[in-house]
Amino acid sequence: MKPRPRWKFTFRYAAAGIWYAVRTQRNMKAHLAVAIAVTAGAAFFRLPVLSWVLLLLTISSVIALELVNTALETVVDLVTDDWHPLAKIAKDTAAGAVLVAASFAVLIGMILFYSPVCDYFGWH
Repeated sequence: MKPRPRWKFTFRYAAAGIWYAVRTQRNMKAHLAVAIAVTAGAAFFRLPVLSWVLLLLTISSVIALELVNTALETVVDLVTDDWHPLAKIAKDTAAGAVLVAASFAVLIGMILFYSPVCDYFGWH
């Protein structure tokens, strides 16, 4: 059995996993770009604290699910090079989880930004 790593190294391993996903996964890059834009928009429109909390929870959920999706796809690829219906189901459902989170993130963003954007542009 492999010895357990020291606690401080677990952060390095986690950071390496995040960095791997950022470097190699197109969707992770897209999620991060949107997260940066939404964060800048929240700062620009001076959203209230509760809106910030909801945005940060939503963003972190999408990013976390994308990391889990990447991990699952990598494990499936490690187990088999052949096409298998169960491997397809595993990959598709993990991707579906990201899609659900990202879709609701868009809805949450629309709700939170609706009034500030309307006020800014004078739409009532």
